[in-house]
Amino acid sequence: MSNLGAEYAIEQDWKRYSDEEHAVWRLLFERQHRLLEGRACRDYLDGLDRLGVAAGGIPDFATLSEILDRATGWRIVAVPGLVPDDVFFAFLARRRFPSTCFIRRRDQLDYLQEPDVFHDIYGHVPMLMNPVFADYMQAYGQGGLRSLDYGAIDKLARLYWYTVEFGLVREEGGVRIFGSGIVSSHGESVFALDDPSPNRIRFDLERVMRTRYRIDDYQQVYFVIDSFEDLLRQTVETDFAPLYERLAMLPDLGPADLAEGDELVTRGTQAYAIERAAD
Repeated sequence: MSNLGAEYAIEQDWKRYSDEEHAVWRLLFERQHRLLEGRACRDYLDGLDRLGVAAGGIPDFATLSEILDRATGWRIVAVPGLVPDDVFFAFLARRRFPSTCFIRRRDQLDYLQEPDVFHDIYGHVPMLMNPVFADYMQAYGQGGLRSLDYGAIDKLARLYWYTVEFGLVREEGGVRIFGSGIVSSHGESVFALDDPSPNRIRFDLERVMRTRYRIDDYQQVYFVIDSFEDLLRQTVETDFAPLYERLAMLPDLGPADLAEGDELVTRGTQAYAIERAAD
């Protein structure tokens, strides 16, 4: 590992987890696993199965890293919490996924503002078993390091948010979930696919990078990729320097906005967001 980020790497110290912390993992795992069959994409479910991540308790990062490394060259790095942008990008660019170690309490099962080990491991890591998505994550990290020279981190963060965290993908049989923020959330796993409120729009790189997002509630828009191959292709074939210049001249779009050229998968009512705003 290069020096950048080394000061943020810590030991998971798996043996320190209490019985209660393992019990919270089991509770979260069991209720999500029942829910996600037929909702999460095949690549996520396959990755979860191949990793051996199960309901037994919080996984040991060292064991998962060995499995990941053999599959796609990725490893997990334990970190104390959120890390600076440049450190985060550097980890991804080296195929290192930074994961927190703490797990939420029982009274936080349905909402936690800061990502915990369940979000990071159950939500993110299974998709890193997919070689194409693994390449996308590395390309994102490399692009993130380049974005530091353009003052465009906020635009690039939107790409991560609407794909890695809250992305949907077309599969035979319909639209499925792959975003970690959805698969690790009991409520949003239902809302993202079934609720009439949010817009669901076919993925377009520039459109996504113009779109603001919310961090405190369910999303008002989800973007649907055609495939992971197409997502990777758009990312690696795009010259981001002129794209950042163009984005700087265009107004941002709100989470509920529709724009000219949008290819709607589902036009939302925005009823949920309107009701929440009225409370």
